[in-house]
Amino acid sequence: MRDKKKLEDQGSMMLIQKHQLHEAHNQLGRIGGVLDKMLDEQQKNEEILETLIAQAELVIANSNISIVLEDDEHLLVEESLYIEIEHTPSEGIQQISTIDYIEISNSSDWSDYQERALEYANRNGIDLEGDPFRNLMSISQRIELEKRIREEFSIKGAKCDKYDYMVAGTCGLIGGLLDVFFVGTPGQGGLTGFADELTDKAVQQFASYCGWKGHREGQDPTASAIGFLERIYKVNYDHRHGGDVDRRFDMSTRNHHIKSLGHSPDIVGLFFSILDQFNSTAHFIDDGRIISVDTETFELKGSNFTSKLIAGFANWLGHLFSDVAGSSGALGRGSGIPIPFYSLLQFINVGQFGQHRQSFAKIVVQVFEQGYDLRHGIAMAIPVLVTELLTRIMWVVKRRFYHDYLWSECIPTANDPELRRMLLIAHGSLCLVDTTDATLRSGGNIIQFLLRTNMIAWIRFGTLALKELQVWYKEGGLNIDAIDDYLDAECERLLKV
Repeated sequence: MRDKKKLEDQGSMMLIQKHQLHEAHNQLGRIGGVLDKMLDEQQKNEEILETLIAQAELVIANSNISIVLEDDEHLLVEESLYIEIEHTPSEGIQQISTIDYIEISNSSDWSDYQERALEYANRNGIDLEGDPFRNLMSISQRIELEKRIREEFSIKGAKCDKYDYMVAGTCGLIGGLLDVFFVGTPGQGGLTGFADELTDKAVQQFASYCGWKGHREGQDPTASAIGFLERIYKVNYDHRHGGDVDRRFDMSTRNHHIKSLGHSPDIVGLFFSILDQFNSTAHFIDDGRIISVDTETFELKGSNFTSKLIAGFANWLGHLFSDVAGSSGALGRGSGIPIPFYSLLQFINVGQFGQHRQSFAKIVVQVFEQGYDLRHGIAMAIPVLVTELLTRIMWVVKRRFYHDYLWSECIPTANDPELRRMLLIAHGSLCLVDTTDATLRSGGNIIQFLLRTNMIAWIRFGTLALKELQVWYKEGGLNIDAIDDYLDAECERLLKV
């Protein structure tokens, strides 16, 4: 409310300044009129003077008068040679009065200016009631502004043709086939193997940045890098199994990364990691509840709070790199870290699924135990990325060569309603193919179904669906994001001038 009042005050000042500008224009008009009148009068006087000179020369010529004067002599003209000139004097020049103004000085501040401006408004009868910004514009300007807002800044529904839907569906189908044949279950698909190799190289590269000198002959390089990172980035919440937490809940080496909140590679994991390192505690999720465990005293490096906070962040990041590709002593693929925010699914402790009638929270943990970790998440993201890029590229091509738009008008932004709808259809097609494959291959086993489900694709489809529902509900209203983008661009343009 206070910001609105401040904005209205600024609008009132602009309205007063508009009145000043109008009065200044009128004053300039009056000055221009007087100057024009003075120029006309001067021109008339010059014409009269020229006439007098011509008549005088004619009289002298007809009288055969030759006048020679010395420098110190005066000329006396006989009265009979005088010429009568009829001249009607022009009307007097109108006197111009000084216009009213707002007196300020170098020491005046905004409040002083406001006070004097309001006094000016009272003297000149300026109406400051109502919306000042409405009164700043003329009727034609308001109509033009409303038209521009409707055309450029209103939320519009998509107007896709059949080709848009066909292209989007095809792009989604391509992404779905990539997901079915090259992702599959964790550790089985070609893209999962690619993601595993990429993760191993990232771990080795990070370890080399931290001082790792490489592996010994005959030793696995990734295991060597992991062991190095485990030694230098120790944390107090790295409990391996239920015995480390006095059997307060069930936990094993295969699932301790998902149960430990500090191992989650997201803002939640960062928060609990810093909290645990400062307070010598460890937080876990089990059966839909958070469990706090006291640990041995853990001292962060640093002389003050800021330096310790940085050290805590470095510990969290370094420890995640030591776990993302499994532990140094793991056989085979090992247990990595969960997909961002995947750990929070353990709070959905409802339902009874499978042969053993387990809750959804326990099913989520079992899915993770079978390799549904961040590495598999990277593999699942590839079909989603391919679908996204293909759809955007095809939208650009169609807009440029089919609709003949300029290249500058073919930038694939999320605010375009047709592109937004095409992305929804494309990712919906991907999810349809993914769900059909997971349903047919799982044989009714919920764990197998979730292992084959592309969670990244469903998250992307969900965000697009929510956006489309929002547009459908608010169609015709103001697009605040578009207005903000326009204002930001205008501010940058003005700052560059």
